[in-house]
Amino acid sequence: MNYANDHIRNVMLAGHSGSGKTTLAEAMLYLTKGTDRFGRVEDGNTVCDFDPEEIKRHTSLSMALAPVEYDGVKINLIDTPGLFDFEVGQQEGIGAAESVLITVSARSGLTVGAQKAYKLALKNGKSRMIYIGKVDAEHADFYKVFEDLKSAFGPSICPVVVPIEQAGGRVFLNLITMKAYSYAADGAAREVPVPSYGHRTEGLLEAMREAVAETDDTLMEKFFEGEPFTQEELTEGVKNGVKTGAITPVFCGATTLLAGVDQVLWGVKKLLPSAARAAGAEAADRDGNPVEVDCVPDAPLCAYVFKTVADPFVGKLSYVKVVAGELKADSSVVNSRTGEPERLGKLVALKGKKQTDITSIGAGDIGAITKMANTKTGDTLCAPSRVVAFPAPVFSTPTLSMAIKVKQKGDESKISGALQRLMEEDPTIGYAINTETVQQILSGLGEQHLDVVCAKLKSKFGVEVSLTEPRIAYRESIRKKCKAQGRHKKQTGGHGQFGDVWIEFEPTTEGDFIFEEKVFGGSVPKNFFPAVEKGLQEAVHHGVLAGYPVVGLKATLLDGSYHPVDSSEMAFKMAAKLAYKAALPEAGPILLEPIGALKAHVPGDVTGDIMGEVTKRRGRVLGMNPEEDNTQVVDAEVPVSEMHDFTNYLRQVTQGRGSFTFDFVRYEPLPSMLEGKVIEEAKKFMDVKADEE
Repeated sequence: MNYANDHIRNVMLAGHSGSGKTTLAEAMLYLTKGTDRFGRVEDGNTVCDFDPEEIKRHTSLSMALAPVEYDGVKINLIDTPGLFDFEVGQQEGIGAAESVLITVSARSGLTVGAQKAYKLALKNGKSRMIYIGKVDAEHADFYKVFEDLKSAFGPSICPVVVPIEQAGGRVFLNLITMKAYSYAADGAAREVPVPSYGHRTEGLLEAMREAVAETDDTLMEKFFEGEPFTQEELTEGVKNGVKTGAITPVFCGATTLLAGVDQVLWGVKKLLPSAARAAGAEAADRDGNPVEVDCVPDAPLCAYVFKTVADPFVGKLSYVKVVAGELKADSSVVNSRTGEPERLGKLVALKGKKQTDITSIGAGDIGAITKMANTKTGDTLCAPSRVVAFPAPVFSTPTLSMAIKVKQKGDESKISGALQRLMEEDPTIGYAINTETVQQILSGLGEQHLDVVCAKLKSKFGVEVSLTEPRIAYRESIRKKCKAQGRHKKQTGGHGQFGDVWIEFEPTTEGDFIFEEKVFGGSVPKNFFPAVEKGLQEAVHHGVLAGYPVVGLKATLLDGSYHPVDSSEMAFKMAAKLAYKAALPEAGPILLEPIGALKAHVPGDVTGDIMGEVTKRRGRVLGMNPEEDNTQVVDAEVPVSEMHDFTNYLRQVTQGRGSFTFDFVRYEPLPSMLEGKVIEEAKKFMDVKADEE
């Protein structure tokens, strides 16, 4: 059934891991007869957690869709993971949602995950609603959590449904309708008399009236004159405040008991903006000029691809939100990124992993398209008559890198193709081949993230791998000037080989390798100069300390001798290499290590810890700059070798609030006391490599 855009709500479920997002989606589906059983995350039978890894780990790892039909309205629930390693789910989902429903546990209280979700909604101009679940749990305290929300997010926090404990049990009071409900075991609501106001309830009512008064001048006048608001005025006031961001309504419930869930459905329908009101967005035309795309059905087609699933068995699936017009299986569409027409596969409606064939997706609605070969996440699909592009999504940069070790010989070639498929699904995965250290490097947002990538490589592509700490690409150089002779003489049956050179080596800051010649009197003929240079260029790939490439080296050919018959380019090339081998050990060889620029975005109260940690890791703090929301940016330079586990450290010390970027800037001398260890590890690596070959 196709719903009109004013009867569609696209709502992203977000919050800390374990706060009850997937369970709330499951409860909504069950209550509205969208499923015939109430699944449990622990049992691995929920609609939204269907991936084998999610079932095994009892947690959401990727974004999932669950459409709920309630009282004539279609609610597209976009369930996202709460684990920070999988925040790509929220970064995908936010582009398809008009509202964010943030789950908070009445027992655990206001967590970092909830704060990050609130911030994400604010940053993207999305309406917000908060659901305090688990009010039935031991040590749960709804009112303490509510006060914490007000302290953290300010006066926009507006109570709508609150729990009231009384002798006959817990009831839930809707402050807008002024109706109270108790719940049977199957979630059926029974209206009960409104409990007598306590001081606390009166305070909550006052807080709601004040928040509503802020949304309209007439209501503000009424509020100051002490006149009560009608139910319509309260509903309309909260609804308008939610749309503008001035109000964040708060609901509550005991999800596993299905208590209060119907009130959340009521709130989503009544208070959150419809696709007609809020799904329109700004795009850019072909010349980069801004274009407002309204969410209307009779406009040229405009759809946004917000997620890609690249499954080796099912094929490619592109999740789309139709912002304007109507998408049909036979629609002519152009991909605004490539400028090329796209051929559509089947259109499907999704409910978790279940796919149902459909004939069209209307304005404001969400669905998926199969087998779109050239389309990727963030693309805009348009009617040829109006080609525009929505802003590309911003994804987290992978910060934890590990080297891949294949368990089955011969699987190395499969890795690249398999990871390309996984990277289509998850743009926060990084993959590169480091030709210098001869390692394939896999990057992600944390240990769990990489663990799941490895599990998927095995289950989906049959490639079993283990991860090890990557080798560091050191360099070698010299500290002083040194001159040496290289003499290559070999007599065989026919022509012999003869080349003889004197070369001076010295440090330079002008480049990695510079070659000059200052030969007088033709002791080395000019036609052999290129051979000498080539011999040295090959030689500098391997230093004399640990076999790393040599940089900052200047070589000057001074003198030599030749044989009119036996001299050849090959002989002079060999002579140059001999001079290099003789000189470098005497030229004060040193190891250089890569240094990176660190930018750590952290809460103000942990900047001291971060700076101390940077120093501990042999880094230098360069400065600190304040950002909004009481965060600071710590600028520092740190050796690459000391940064491997910084992702884990930062997450721990900031409880997931911090983020960082780290980019290579230059090489610096390695402290001499660390040279021995690096040389020993390089020797071990060369031995292993020799054994493998």
